[in-house]
Amino acid sequence: MVKIIGAGLAGVEAAYYLASQGIDVTLYEMRPHKMTPAHQTGNFAELVCSNSLRSDDIKNAVGLLKHEMEMIGSLVMKAARYASVPAGSSLAVDRDRFSNFIEEKLLNHPHITVVREEVKTIDLDIPTIVCAGPLVSDDLAKHLQTLLHQKYLHFFDAVAPIIDAKTINMNIAYLKSRYNKGEAAYINCPMNQDEYRAFYETIIHAEKVDVKGFEKNVFEGCMPVETMASRGYDTLRYGPMKPVGLEHEGQQPFAVVQLRQDDAAKQMYNIVGFQTHLTWPEQKRMIQMIPGLEHAKILRYGVMHKNTYIESPNVLNAAYQVKVYPKLFIAGQLSGVEGYVESAASGLLAAMQLARILKGNEIKPLPNETMIGAMARYISTPNASFVPMNANFGLFPELNFQHQKSERKELYVGRSLIALDQYLEEA
Repeated sequence: MVKIIGAGLAGVEAAYYLASQGIDVTLYEMRPHKMTPAHQTGNFAELVCSNSLRSDDIKNAVGLLKHEMEMIGSLVMKAARYASVPAGSSLAVDRDRFSNFIEEKLLNHPHITVVREEVKTIDLDIPTIVCAGPLVSDDLAKHLQTLLHQKYLHFFDAVAPIIDAKTINMNIAYLKSRYNKGEAAYINCPMNQDEYRAFYETIIHAEKVDVKGFEKNVFEGCMPVETMASRGYDTLRYGPMKPVGLEHEGQQPFAVVQLRQDDAAKQMYNIVGFQTHLTWPEQKRMIQMIPGLEHAKILRYGVMHKNTYIESPNVLNAAYQVKVYPKLFIAGQLSGVEGYVESAASGLLAAMQLARILKGNEIKPLPNETMIGAMARYISTPNASFVPMNANFGLFPELNFQHQKSERKELYVGRSLIALDQYLEEA
């Protein structure tokens, strides 16, 4: 028997996969008896923020992720196709039809037992996948913190946008660390006074998302960039956009936006200090006003909300298995993936690996050339500044030779599908 904690996207995916393998599953869900600050119902796989599962284009990273999941037999993807509504090139769903489809499959499955109660502790003798989500209950969070020997569980209150390095205009931007201390590791985007004034006015008047009550209390160091700007014209220039020590070609800019490397391959850079409550269209407009980022591709938008997640690189391997407790797996946003589809994919991979163990086989993580495997590698690779991450091509191993942008995507997709097909044949 396997115990799965949480009937969100990761939990339902894991439960269905294991049950489809003939393995008995007990699925625990505390809602509706105990609600979170964000959920509105007790439905399985409730989509809290949006009904969009983002791009359905296989040449888009999350589109490829969906295709990989369908190759494996994803319940979430079956539900999404069943409940889809018109959304252009994206995949959006009717929330109720989506949840109802999933509940019907799980509640009527002969190998699944559903228990509506809160789980506060983990029994390490029972094979378990924790899919409790970013709003995990306080008791279970405290237990996990002790069990995993973590000083604290992070609160994902502030995340800055991440930019595709290939789309940064290095004819304008330049590499330098402040006062030339150490390696020139930062990409600097300089502004003159007129550019800064226009940028400042844009931020001040930009549209913001609605903030839930439990998201309002953030650390001073996690303050949204638009809140800093509202404190005065020069606040950003004395904060994250301070130009001092960043002279270039003998001149000091009026203000500087700095980008910091976010991955080992230098394919992704985050915008330092630009955590924000702005809507995504406004973020795009703001970012593309920055000199050097006029054509920037945004791999992840900035967000400000309370999400609990573990320091996965210190805890999990690329199978979402806890290194020191082989019967315990942690999937979903609690593990450090970000997004609906990514959460479901992590639950699917964790279930695949646990099924292997229960059948007497060793774990066999998916290839890094697949999006599911690349995400698992990201959350399990040592990273001093680890934060949750959406699926993106920057997580992939780089190709061995240079290609045009469109060709690279085609080659990434082709390589992924071949690798996954071979893996499934050998599994």
